[in-house]
Amino acid sequence: MIGIVNYGAGNIFSLTAALARLNVAYGMVNTEADLEKYSHIIIPGVGHAGAAMEKLKQTGLIEAIKQLQKPVLGICVGMQLITAHSEEGDAELLDIVPVKTKKFGNTLNIKVPHMGWNAVHHKNNSLFEGVEDNAQFYFVHSYFIEYNPTFDIASANYGLQFSAAVQKDNFYGVQFHPEKSGKAGEQILKNFSNLSL
Repeated sequence: MIGIVNYGAGNIFSLTAALARLNVAYGMVNTEADLEKYSHIIIPGVGHAGAAMEKLKQTGLIEAIKQLQKPVLGICVGMQLITAHSEEGDAELLDIVPVKTKKFGNTLNIKVPHMGWNAVHHKNNSLFEGVEDNAQFYFVHSYFIEYNPTFDIASANYGLQFSAAVQKDNFYGVQFHPEKSGKAGEQILKNFSNLSL
C-alpha cells in the first residue's frame, strides 16, 4: 500500500486518480506514525523546490523520511527534494542522492519551462520494467537534475542531457509526471508499487 506524503506542495489529485485506475491502494502520510502504515512512500511535488522544502520541514518528517528502508519515489519537485541542493531558492535539500538541481540556462536557446512530451532513455532497472526504451513521458519543469551515471537510471535531452530518473538504494526519483504519461507512466507507478527490497 502506498503512502503519499501530504505536505501541501503536491498535485495529489492526478496521482491518486492514476493509482485508483491501477487499483493500487493508497493513503496519506501526515505524521511520522503514518509512515509505518505503508509499504511504499511517494513524495509528490509541484512548483518551487525551496518553498516545497520549507513546507516539508514544517511537517517534522524530514529525519524519518531520510531513514526509511522501504521503497520511496519522488515525483517532479519530489525528485528534486531528494537531491543535495537546488538553484531554485538556493535551497539545501534532503541530500539523499548527492547530485544538484540546476536551472535550464538561457544560453541553451530553449523554451523554459520544459513542458510537454519527451523521449526517455532508460537503463535496465526494475522501475522501468515493461517500458520501451525512448518511451515518451510528460514533463513540466524549469530545473533539472544534473546527469550523474552513478545514480542515473533514465535520461532525457532538452538542450542538454539530464536525469529523468535516479536511484540510490531504496530511493527513486522521476522528473516527469508518470500520472500524466499514459500507459508508460502507469507502468512506472505499477512497477513502483510492486518493488520489494
